[in-house]
Amino acid sequence: MADEKNEKKFSPGPALSYPTRQTIQNVTIAAVPYTSDVDLRSAFGKHNPAQYGVLPVLVVIQNATDKALALRNLEVHYELPDGRNIDPTPAGDIGRLRGARHPKQVPVNVGSPLPIPTARKKGGTDWEIEGREFAVQMLPPREGASGFFYFQTTSVPGAKLYVSGIREAATGQELFYFEVPLDAK
Repeated sequence: MADEKNEKKFSPGPALSYPTRQTIQNVTIAAVPYTSDVDLRSAFGKHNPAQYGVLPVLVVIQNATDKALALRNLEVHYELPDGRNIDPTPAGDIGRLRGARHPKQVPVNVGSPLPIPTARKKGGTDWEIEGREFAVQMLPPREGASGFFYFQTTSVPGAKLYVSGIREAATGQELFYFEVPLDAK
């Protein structure tokens, strides 16, 4: 318990601090796949999404413009080198992937015709996974936002994160799409 209290609070850096980023029209998007045990523990503690066959990708968006950006229609795909795309998995579905990790045996009620309630853990995902999912709908001028997208894949050399659907809030004009390489150069 003391170790958990001493652990640093997870706090992503600014988009420009990451080597895997792209800037278009004063908007910078950084994308970082979390593959090492150190990175996964710093972000998720004991609740590792990789145990479900999921690759978490941190996305940091920095709006260096004077205009608010609408992210309601944000589309993000993990693009493999051969051009195939993998859609993100909602964080709430991760706990249901690949079945339960430790299925509980339901005790047989011997000697009683009445059912005896048993404690059940709700299906789903831990807060560390759901709470860190990218959920920003509007990005004010000169502000940044971050969160994770979860993909049912492993880290593939040469993969990119494809991001589209960012619009200027006032005009509805869509910005160009972003293709952020996930390999540091």
